[in-house]
This record gives sequence, C-alpha cells and structure tokens, in this order.
Amino acid sequence: MTTSQSNSKELLHAQSNANSLPNQLQPIRPNSAAWIRGMVFTALFAALFIAFSSIKISIGITPVPITLQTLAVMLAGGFLGAAYGFWSITIVLALTATGLPLIHGNGGLSLFYGPTAGFLWMFPVCALFIGWATDLLLRRTRTVGVVRYVFLAVLIYIGDLLSYIGGVPWLAHKIHSFDKAIEVGMTPFLAGDAIKAVVATLLIGTLRPVLKPLLQRSR
Repeated sequence: MTTSQSNSKELLHAQSNANSLPNQLQPIRPNSAAWIRGMVFTALFAALFIAFSSIKISIGITPVPITLQTLAVMLAGGFLGAAYGFWSITIVLALTATGLPLIHGNGGLSLFYGPTAGFLWMFPVCALFIGWATDLLLRRTRTVGVVRYVFLAVLIYIGDLLSYIGGVPWLAHKIHSFDKAIEVGMTPFLAGDAIKAVVATLLIGTLRPVLKPLLQRSR
C-alpha cells in the first residue's frame, strides 16, 4: 500500500468518525455561514447584556442592585444555545476586566473581587445551562405547548438561580455573614427573577421555534 493510499484511508476514516458524532458536537467550520451567524448573534447578545447592565436600581438595603442583567443572560442562553450563549456573556466580562466600562458603566479587575463578583462569575454558567435546557426542549419542535412552556420556565429559573451559588458565598465572605448575605443578596431578588424567567420563557418559546436555527451547521 502506497503512502498516498494510506493517507486517503485515514482521511476517510476520520471523516466517518466526525459524521458519526452527534450534530451538536461536530465542529463548526470557521468559513461556514453557521460560524458567521454564530459570531454575529454572539456579538448582538453581548451588546444586549451590556445595555441591560446599564439599567441599575439601588434599593439601599443591599449592595446588590436590581438590574436586567439576568434577563439578558436568560435570553442569550435561550436563543443562542449553550456554547454561544456562554461566550456572549464571557466576552463581555473579559473585556470589562481589561478596563472597559461595560458593567453598570464600570470596568476593571476590581469588579471581579467586589461584593457582587460572585454573581458575575456565574453568569456564563447560567447562560450555558439555560442554553442546554432550551436546546433539549425546543430543538425538535416548531410548536410549544403549555407543558413545554412550564418546563422551560422552571429550567430557566433554575439556571438563573445558579448565579446565587457563586454570588451568595462570595458576598458572605465580603460582609462576614452568610445569613446576612442571603438576606440582602438573594431574598429580595427571587420574585423579580421569577418574573424575568416568565418573560424570557414567553419570548424564547414564541420566537425560537419559528426562527431559522441560528447555529445550523453546514455540511
């Protein structure tokens, strides 16, 4: 067997293995229309996250302000899916760490060890989980019934609550009281988070099934 024949067989074998992978695990070609769409929509939802971060209401009893950040995280995960939803939020945080004033008009590394830093760390994880859950529920359907809406709302809310896994312990570390951290950093926001989850569910459940898949892969 010649070297060229051996190389051809290895190439065919690699292509066969790639085609046997689940669709969501296959790499997107950098020059494909899917990759370009992914980058465009990642940038758009990153901009949405920045815009929603600029809306801040301080309620006085807590260092954690009321914002629409979490709604942007829900929408990024729900519309973009797990991977691109994760990166749309991560890119903003990375740029903020370099000093760009993208979060509440502030920037720099100090945001990432301040009282609310734990919430920021978890936002990409929230988008990742919400994207995974939305893909699971809506990937193969064009109509969303009541049951799917309910499951989607619950999963989006759970995804949002993941932010407290990092946010509350870090806030407790900064103010030296776990009970106080729950009181000022979690309890006042649960009802608002539920409302945002319902809004996100209605938008995602209504629009995503009728949109052409944003990240459809080119073969």
